[in-house]
Amino acid sequence: MAERPPPPALDDAPLASGLYVVATPIGNLRDITLRALDVLAAADLVLAEDTRVAAKLLGAYGLPKKPLERYDEHGAERSRPKAMAALAQGQRVALVSDAGTPLVSDPGFRLVREAAAAGFPVIPVPGASALLAGLSAAGLPTDRFLFAGFLPPKSAARRTALEDLAPIRATLVFFEGGSRLAASLADMAAVLGGEREAVVARELTKLYETLYRGPLSDLAADPRLSDPKGEIVILVGPGREAEASAADVDAALADALTRLRPAEAAAEVAKALGLSRRDVYQRAMAMRAGQTRGGK
Repeated sequence: MAERPPPPALDDAPLASGLYVVATPIGNLRDITLRALDVLAAADLVLAEDTRVAAKLLGAYGLPKKPLERYDEHGAERSRPKAMAALAQGQRVALVSDAGTPLVSDPGFRLVREAAAAGFPVIPVPGASALLAGLSAAGLPTDRFLFAGFLPPKSAARRTALEDLAPIRATLVFFEGGSRLAASLADMAAVLGGEREAVVARELTKLYETLYRGPLSDLAADPRLSDPKGEIVILVGPGREAEASAADVDAALADALTRLRPAEAAAEVAKALGLSRRDVYQRAMAMRAGQTRGGK
């Protein structure tokens, strides 16, 4: 049997100055790329969501210690000028999140935008992503998908956000915490439709990685998902293929407005046709205004 070749050594070619957006593992430490290791080894400054997590990451791969600067929603305003100054001096700056690809549900976009506007190179170093890992294993359509991040924590605001997403004919992807998972699934079933196929992916790439599949109504009632531990990705398949035409909406609204106030009519029609309540309400108000003008 042939011997397994040794792993390739770190690239010792000089690393150009610029801002490197570096993906890190979401669980399994072996999911880092060789290029990411090269960049982290050569970087002059590492911006991290949590410097303690970044320090452990560097130590796990035997990389040299280097300046670490906190860059999260609380420390970004203080750290961004330091990063820009480092770039102006021709240094190599690496931006990492606690896990996965930076700028996916974290505040790094302002730094990227400012660095690009100032003319500094911004170099993506792709790798692990809970969003893409979930999509790859869900078995739901991936030709069109929309990443909606974290939904609001309160049910009323969450349902409003879901109503805006209901008409979108694409797989919807969300991040969620275990303590809010059951409530979020219940709201999704109520607003998006309990029959929509969905997947709850828990602890992707980690020891207890588990995927739960089924209609939203079944997942919302699953006791295993009442308060699970770990990081969670929710994926919801597209709804009905046929979209209601403008004529369908107007006809349904015309009937509903004979019985209900505009807000109630919009809610009834939006739910029946799988549309955004806000959009239907605006149409209802336009129809009501047209009727008023016609009667004068």
